[in-house]
Amino acid sequence: MPRKELQLVEAEMSKAPPFSTTEGAPVRALVEGGNVRTYRKGTYLCHQGEPAPDVFFLLSGRLEVSSVSPNGTRMFHATVSEPQFVGELGALGELTRTASVVALADSQVWVGSADEFVQTVAAQPAASRVVMRALARQVQAGQAFVDDLLFLDLKGRVAKRLLQMVTADLDLLPDDGALVPEVTQADLASLCGGSRENVARILKELERRALIRREGHRYVLRKIAALAKIADL
Repeated sequence: MPRKELQLVEAEMSKAPPFSTTEGAPVRALVEGGNVRTYRKGTYLCHQGEPAPDVFFLLSGRLEVSSVSPNGTRMFHATVSEPQFVGELGALGELTRTASVVALADSQVWVGSADEFVQTVAAQPAASRVVMRALARQVQAGQAFVDDLLFLDLKGRVAKRLLQMVTADLDLLPDDGALVPEVTQADLASLCGGSRENVARILKELERRALIRREGHRYVLRKIAALAKIADL
């Protein structure tokens, strides 16, 4: 890997979890063991069910993470557009891929050994704590989703998911005017556990009530407090 490219990857990786509190040398060694690849729009980085020998770090572009449930239903998980690791949790658990990752736009991605990533994390207590917190949040999020299905109607789940897409902590809601990352109605329906038709109807209702505004393929949350009330927050 050319020195300039190596320095760029190291700089971005050092700012992202789990290495944002780690000294530079371990990150540099990890970066040197991998390489940067270009994935054209529509190209899959990995498929659900495959072995996970590599981890990915998005440098630029946009990726989508999704899976297929046992009954054949597509489950949207996330769109990734900021520099960060993708596919690392499966490597940490020595699991096959739990989801597929596809490039939604031409993307530059660092690809490195899962074993080296795990060894680097294990050797850095601060990085290990970040990973453990991430795993704990995933468990908590899974339980919260089950609770939402039981106790929130679909309108409440839509409002809550829109808020979750603009803040990492629902106790710290943003100001009015927050812009939701680009998401299709079908993907939002997958995130909320509803049909695309019903979610589209709810979004239209929220627009009529001036709680949200559509701008192209994105939504602006115009009245955060009102959405929070619908989401029972």
